[in-house]
Amino acid sequence: MSQFDYDLFVIGGGSGGVRSARVAASLGKKVAIAEEYRFGGTCVIRGCVPKKLFVYASQYHEHFEDAAGYGWTVGESKFDWPSLIAAKDKEIDRLEGLYRKGLENAGVEILETRAEITGPHSVRLVKGGEEVTAERIVVAVGGAPNPHAALPGYEHCISSNEAFHLEKLPRSILIAGGGYIAVEFANIFHGLGVETTLIYRGAEILSRFDQDMRRGLHEAMEAKGIRILCHDHVQKVTKSPAGNLEVDTINHGRLVVEQVMLALGRDPNTKGLGLEAAGVEINERGAIVVDQYSRTNVPSIFALGDVTDRVQLTPVAIHEAMCFIETEYKNNPTSPDHDLIATAVFSQPEIGTVGLSEEAAAKKFEEIEVYRAQFRPMKATLSGRAEKMIMKLIVNAADRKVVGAHILGHDAGEMAQLLGITLKAGCTKDDFDRTMAVHPTAAEELVTMYSPSYRVRNGERV
Repeated sequence: MSQFDYDLFVIGGGSGGVRSARVAASLGKKVAIAEEYRFGGTCVIRGCVPKKLFVYASQYHEHFEDAAGYGWTVGESKFDWPSLIAAKDKEIDRLEGLYRKGLENAGVEILETRAEITGPHSVRLVKGGEEVTAERIVVAVGGAPNPHAALPGYEHCISSNEAFHLEKLPRSILIAGGGYIAVEFANIFHGLGVETTLIYRGAEILSRFDQDMRRGLHEAMEAKGIRILCHDHVQKVTKSPAGNLEVDTINHGRLVVEQVMLALGRDPNTKGLGLEAAGVEINERGAIVVDQYSRTNVPSIFALGDVTDRVQLTPVAIHEAMCFIETEYKNNPTSPDHDLIATAVFSQPEIGTVGLSEEAAAKKFEEIEVYRAQFRPMKATLSGRAEKMIMKLIVNAADRKVVGAHILGHDAGEMAQLLGITLKAGCTKDDFDRTMAVHPTAAEELVTMYSPSYRVRNGERV
């Protein structure tokens, strides 16, 4: 008989936590999972899923405009924010129910309470004050938007969390940040008819992406009417007697808007978790430090997903959970593979990317070949929309292996998923060249760029 109450205790009901709890229970382990808010985590409740629904909603005004070029006459259209919120909430409720059902069917004990670690094998359930023990503890509590509390007037601002629950759609919004969350919400709000300004202290948005993708998206967003202020940041936010927000900036004076959204990064949810009681090491950002098997410096405690600050993506948390199961319960030590992760930015147009940017590849390899195509997609020819797609392949000249693939345009995220398989398999440019194109598609450009647009040798374009 076990000396512990549980074989596994999971703290956090997001993607990584639910997957590890459910699979461990299906293997016959006695498992409990504690969640203080809602099951599904950031992704399902106030992240990827509702955001993608908002993206779809924000695209319809362009669909209506494009229809005329194809012979359709569309009548008067109007957008109702409360209807979108209600539909979104209904879908989130459905998905949360599926998460709960999956746990229940596997035999996981669901505890609707905050849980705090009290030792290497012990957890306190805050709601009732009870302490329980477990042979292994998994911490999968994710992250939260950085409130940027040092900013005077930050309390007048919202984060991405609140953006999903606004009672009414603002007439104007200033979004501070240049990462994918800021960029995506700038496109969402603009598409829903909000006067939108994006302010970012850097020289260009999306700092970790390929430069062509960054510049191409910037130009497309400005062409739509989104105001982008780079090399600038917010100094102070004040609420006026009229209820508007007055935003003092470094380089663009005072801006007056109805709403300010701060998208200035996310922090691991480790405050008050009791990690110090067990001696669990955290880094300067508050993230839990783990080894290659997601184990902390305390052998019985593991951490998965955003709380480790490795790669903040839902599929990564799920992958880490499955590796934990293989390692701890199937006697098959498996380390999460964080190399060549395909990602997408659901901006408008989208970015899909996998592998190295041109800039990173130029630093890593002596010589690279860059294949680049920019063209007007077929759909835009009759709609009259002046949009461009950009596709890039980055090739290591020494072995012809494709080390990076980047797309800006419609369905870029869908294409990036398939390219992720291709690059993971180690395909070369010759493999691309002998692959037949699917015509007429935008994706065919990926296999019809036969000659390099240019080369980069020792960091210099030649």
